[in-house]
Amino acid sequence: MLPPTPIRRLLLVPLVIVIAVALAALTPPVALLTVAFNLIRRRGRSGRVRRARLLRVIWLGLVWSAGETAALTVSLCLWIVSGFGGRLDTEPYQARHYAVMTWFLDLVYRTASRACGLDVTVAGSNAVDQSVDQSSVAKQLSATQFDVTGQPDVTGQPDLTGSDDRPLIVLSRHAGPGDSLLLIHYLLSVCERRPRVVMKATLQLDPSLDILANRLPNAFLRRAAKAPAMARVTTARQHTEQIRRLAAGMGRRSALVIFPEGGNWTPLRWRRGIDRLRRSGRGDLAERAAAMPNLLPPHASGALAAIIACPAADVIFVGHTGLDRLVSVRDVWRSLHADMRISARWWRVPTASVPRAGSRDAQVSWLYDWWERIDAWITAENQAMEDRAAKGAATRNAPAKQQTAAPSPGVTA
Repeated sequence: MLPPTPIRRLLLVPLVIVIAVALAALTPPVALLTVAFNLIRRRGRSGRVRRARLLRVIWLGLVWSAGETAALTVSLCLWIVSGFGGRLDTEPYQARHYAVMTWFLDLVYRTASRACGLDVTVAGSNAVDQSVDQSSVAKQLSATQFDVTGQPDVTGQPDLTGSDDRPLIVLSRHAGPGDSLLLIHYLLSVCERRPRVVMKATLQLDPSLDILANRLPNAFLRRAAKAPAMARVTTARQHTEQIRRLAAGMGRRSALVIFPEGGNWTPLRWRRGIDRLRRSGRGDLAERAAAMPNLLPPHASGALAAIIACPAADVIFVGHTGLDRLVSVRDVWRSLHADMRISARWWRVPTASVPRAGSRDAQVSWLYDWWERIDAWITAENQAMEDRAAKGAATRNAPAKQQTAAPSPGVTA
């Protein structure tokens, strides 16, 4: 059960400062030990440079906690100058809170890029590579049009209709640690959107997220997994209504972010999702879900409620790979030895092509059609990544094999 707001603020905010101080004290000795270890053993058995995992984690944690401390301090100052919270819901203060979010996520992204070798490549509708100079992003987005399939229009003419200012409903897969932060960072920093996020209520245990997200239009959903059946139905209806209100209030440059799967992909959740569909009498959807091994079956109610509540919004579908195999803490720890490469694909569906007037079954089928498309892209992308990794390993091993096969000096054939 989530603690009340006063308890969270009194206990967790000071805890962030304590963690930041502890990590600041721990970083120098760990760095010295890491340097000493690397002098003894510079390379792993495979011949590749192996990064220090513990130093990566501590450095990222230090920057994160220091950034949170700074964000909490700025949030306190904004609360005071707004008349002790009296004007926090006005446009100037909303913009300032989005600016704090952007700064914090930019800081985390830059740190992860340097410390963990994070490399994100985004393709598709209104997508540009993260390495592109941020000052040129707006020009690129306005100079390129995309059709319903997400492929760039070969004409490359500027979009004079202003459709890029339309509100967006972003439906993304949810797999791997931090994928939601990367998505929100991209919307804020690259697309210059104002995201409204549907998320679990337990995320309010993070102090800066708790304060900033509750001052902006977002929705926190409380789970009722162990409640009676009728209570779960009531909770589901409340969740749908929260999402509907959030979508109905969107304006220009708004982006509502929903993860229809309801949680990170794991094999157990995938099987449970299929069983849930069968128990509910939707064997047809269960068969389609079973044919999508990379994705959980989508919960259609929230996504469709948002789509209907905001008729002016285009719909964005997002798929990504690179984090989906990090299911356990052990997987994350092992992955820190190497750089982290993530590929993402966006598809933009114009509002005129979204089946808002269709039957419920037709709308659910449309959502599953897109989910199948994302699953097929993930399968192809994962195979391509495996092929590239195998080719790279063969290239690295080739010199070693040639050296072993070479005749020793002075020996003639």
